[in-house]
Formats: sequence, structure tokens, C-alpha cells
Amino acid sequence: MKLVRAREPFRFFTRLCLTRLTGLKARNLRELLDHLEAAPDTVIYQHTHRFLRQHQYLVPEPPNDFAYWVGNVLVDERLAERLAAIDTLRFSSLEELKRALIGAIGAHLEQHAKGRDVPEGKEFHFMEAIRFSLPTWYEAQDLAGFAGCLRRVGISSLYLHLFEALLSPPLGLNDFATWLVTQLDEKALARRVSGLDPYTHTLEGLRSALVGMVERRLEEISRADS
Repeated sequence: MKLVRAREPFRFFTRLCLTRLTGLKARNLRELLDHLEAAPDTVIYQHTHRFLRQHQYLVPEPPNDFAYWVGNVLVDERLAERLAAIDTLRFSSLEELKRALIGAIGAHLEQHAKGRDVPEGKEFHFMEAIRFSLPTWYEAQDLAGFAGCLRRVGISSLYLHLFEALLSPPLGLNDFATWLVTQLDEKALARRVSGLDPYTHTLEGLRSALVGMVERRLEEISRADS
């Protein structure tokens, strides 16, 4: 089986993330909105993408920390549902995601009072993520090598290339899909990879799905060559 060899191999990177307290906290919905409006991207990332980063098991947890706090501490189910419905991966920048969160909370406050203050110790604590990308030993020259690397890399690497990459150009494509298209001309496979849903898989489940997609494509190529 003769495989297309990439002009530029795919180098797998991994992500390290440190969490730092900002010292800011909210006792009620108005304070949550005020702090959110001034929050930098590092804070938005921490309280939204953290869910995807740590999603090892399928659990009924809201997909961002704001929805969790509003629902479980403020006990405002209506707003919690609106915040939980905001799809983290639909936005091409953290600023756009922040605007969506602010819009939902602001609209709610226009119709309702700020709500009660929570007891001491139940405040929403704003944290920020300090992120580092590091190269791994894994590098793929062709589709078979890509499958082999996918089996062995850490899940932090999968998360980085599948989801965090969506925050950088080209918009709407993860690193895997971009490489498959630009280096191997695997457009159909790239579309399938782009369609993976993180909300219905664990990261290990996504690994299995990815490997399965690539192996099926390798089988197609083998049959075509025979």
C-alpha cells in the first residue's frame, strides 16, 4: 500500500495549563456580570474550556462554570439553562464567547433584580488559565503514521489539536483536519474529523473515534491499490 507522504509532517504538541486565582469574586449576579465584562481571555478560557479539557467521563455537568454557579448556588434555573446552552466551540474567539455570556446575563438582569447575595464561601471566584504548548516526540509523515501517533499521544494533545485549535485560523478547522487537507488531500476524512462532537464523547472516546476513521480510510486505500 503506497501512501501519500506529507510535505510537512504533523508534529503533535501537548498543552500544560496552570490555574491562578485573580482575587476577584462575585456574590450576586450583578457582580458576576461586572467582573465578566472586564475579564481577559485567560479567565474566559478557564471557566469555559476547562469543561472540555477535563471531560474524561460523561457526566451531567453544565459546559461552563458560570452555568454551574448560577444553577447550583444562585438556584436560577432559567438563566443557568441559557448559559449552559451557549456552545463553547461555536465561537471563533474567546472575546465572542465572552460577549455571548455577557448578553445572556445582561438580558436576564434587565427582567429580574440582581438576586440574592450568596453566603460567604459560596462566591464565584474568578480564575485564569496560564497555558503552555510543548512539542512531543510524536510526528506523522503519512496516514498510517498518523494513526499510530493518535493511539499513543496523551489526551491533552488530542484536546489541543481538536478543540483549542479552533480559536486560531483557519476558522472552523482543527489542526488534524487542516493537516489532512493541506498535506494529504484527504478532504472527506477531514470533514469527518471536523464533525466530532466533544459533548457526546469522552476524550478517550474521541481518540477511539479518530483512530477508527483513519483505519477505515487506510483500508479503503489498500483495497483501491489491490
